Amino acid sequence: MSDQINTENIEPTEPEAQNVDFMPSLEEQLRQAELNAQEHHDAWLRAKADAENARRRALDEIDKARKFALDKFAAELLPVKDSLEAALATGDNASIESLKSGVDLTLKQLSGVFEKNNIQEINPLGDKFDPNYHQAIATVEAEGEPNSVASVLQKGYALNDRVVRPALVTVVKAN
Repeated sequence: MSDQINTENIEPTEPEAQNVDFMPSLEEQLRQAELNAQEHHDAWLRAKADAENARRRALDEIDKARKFALDKFAAELLPVKDSLEAALATGDNASIESLKSGVDLTLKQLSGVFEKNNIQEINPLGDKFDPNYHQAIATVEAEGEPNSVASVLQKGYALNDRVVRPALVTVVKAN
């Protein structure tokens, strides 16, 4: 037994040491995992902040669009208001004919503004009653087809084919 060599306490030679892979310690692995988790958390926070900023910008744009949607329409109404004020400023010096002529021109201005902005007048005299466009306030015995509009008390208006105000009408009674 004396011929046997005890290899337990022998240090590996240099080539053997190079073949051994370096295994990081658990503390080093934990530190690396914590760094990765922190990077991912920071990236998530940035993405969350970007999404919140985009949402806030979109809400601001919607608010501005709502606030200034009528900007063009309002600008087109200003000459109509100016014409009405000019008519009132003439006072007692104007004749009834000149006032009527001025009001007629102002009405034409307003009708032009309505046409530019796709506001249609609903004047259904003689048409069949349609509850989507007309509001009946009475039925009357009159000549004409039953359930047709006998008279228009107040015209209705639609904006882009959507009723803003229904026409107030009386309807012919069915016999």
